[in-house]
Amino acid sequence: MTPPTALARNGGRYKRYVLTTKPVGDLFACSLRFPQLAIPDSLFYPIVTIMGSGEILYPILLTAGSILLLHIWRRSSGGVLARPPSPTRLPLIGNLLSVPPGSEHVAYMELGHQLKSDIVFLDILGLNIVVLNSVRAATDLLEKRSAKFSDRTVPRALAHPDLFDWPNAVSMLPYNDIWRFHRRVLNGVLNVKAVARFHGQQELQARLLLQRLLDLTGHPRPFEGVKKEFFYTMAVSMFEMAYGYRLQGKDDPILVESEKALHNGFCAAMFANFYVNIIPALMYVPEWFPGAGWKRKIRSWKTQKVRAMSAPYEWVKSKVADGTAQPSVLSAILQDDSGTDTSATALLNFIAAMTLYPGVQEKAQLELDTVLGSGVLPTISDRDRLPYINNLVLELLRWRPVLPIAIPHVCYEDDVYRGYDFVKGDIIIGNVWAMSRDQSIYSNPDEFNPDRFLDPSVPPSPGFGWGRRKCPGLHYGESSVFIVLSSILAMYTISKGKDSNGVSIQPEIKDAPNSLTLELEHFDFELQPRSDKHLRLVLEAAV
Repeated sequence: MTPPTALARNGGRYKRYVLTTKPVGDLFACSLRFPQLAIPDSLFYPIVTIMGSGEILYPILLTAGSILLLHIWRRSSGGVLARPPSPTRLPLIGNLLSVPPGSEHVAYMELGHQLKSDIVFLDILGLNIVVLNSVRAATDLLEKRSAKFSDRTVPRALAHPDLFDWPNAVSMLPYNDIWRFHRRVLNGVLNVKAVARFHGQQELQARLLLQRLLDLTGHPRPFEGVKKEFFYTMAVSMFEMAYGYRLQGKDDPILVESEKALHNGFCAAMFANFYVNIIPALMYVPEWFPGAGWKRKIRSWKTQKVRAMSAPYEWVKSKVADGTAQPSVLSAILQDDSGTDTSATALLNFIAAMTLYPGVQEKAQLELDTVLGSGVLPTISDRDRLPYINNLVLELLRWRPVLPIAIPHVCYEDDVYRGYDFVKGDIIIGNVWAMSRDQSIYSNPDEFNPDRFLDPSVPPSPGFGWGRRKCPGLHYGESSVFIVLSSILAMYTISKGKDSNGVSIQPEIKDAPNSLTLELEHFDFELQPRSDKHLRLVLEAAV
């Protein structure tokens, strides 16, 4: 076969593609032709590359050629498939320019509004994506037809061994026997009855959190400190369950490295964050090439991720060697469902809600004082006695869903729904954000109102996923969020921050950059014990 560099210089034939070039100064203008197809010259697209850089030229040309062939085939097929409503597609690039800028969950919702459809089809450079913006569509397909819609695709930035290299998390595994095995193990230890054995640990960590939060009372900007405390509280239990390892504080290197790896992995998992997720040819762009900083960044993330994952593993190996290891079957948790980060994010959303809606906080505290008694700390067994607190948790998960676009499913076999064709390999995105803003289900959806769930016809937001891919840790996660927020409400008051003149500051709630989890930017608030009596009770809580 002609070497790539020679082919780039001299022109030549590669499989069904013919590449012709001509020098333009130090560059080559290149045209890709298909001799067996009658394609008018108007469809020839010149591509310019640095002389001798065949490793860049070839993948770009082959990708462009594949897209062009796909475009021609689709035009000649006469539009056999009946796809869901879609924005106007352009030749070759499809809907690449159709998605509004900004966060993906908001952009997909806006597209649905524009098209007046709860199902949206996008063709982005040959990548077929179907967005489900309604509970009805998601339930019908991902729940009721889960056998056909339970496969997975892993974004290239996350999965490729030369990039982040994290393809084997259970939540990302394809729909196969390996996934089924892991799922059975997780279901066995995280079902609603099994998680009861962790309740004592969860309650203890909630009480220890109350004490540590005292250090942040009166702090003018407690956001980062509270965020760190929430993450630590969730992580202590998770690491002990998974590895039998007890964290040595908030600055424990194992915790710090784990937090970084999760954050970076969530960023790599978003298709829109890296073009390599939709343009495979970019994999072959060398790191030194202008504009390839994204590749250097992801590879540095991979190095850090390997360090984060190896530390607890090496610790367990050392304990096995000296005969002091604790039995554990939950090591998949930290590498898969990322419950530490998602639960901590939900608790920060709780702080935002209580800051903005003091009336809700007062009502929740009244229920705690009336049912349990003033100054009495709740336990997880009290959940059934606290309906308003339970509705507050439901509203928290609806108001700001932690995973605004659920991890995408993939169509496992061809299907038809509402007259629309779904093809094996289609990427199916359940837009939880759009579902949580459906005014036909949730009146005034941007308002935080736990009382909406007094109506039994109002369903919870599907924040834990659907069907066979539903989060296996949902029972553990719900009890973790419940015990922490109810304990905080029992002992503390959350209020708006104040400026130097003592005037309340209206907090500005902003989303952090595009990530798998919907995180918050810094906002101002204050945290204080409800009274001197409550302060004493906090100091005694975990004694």
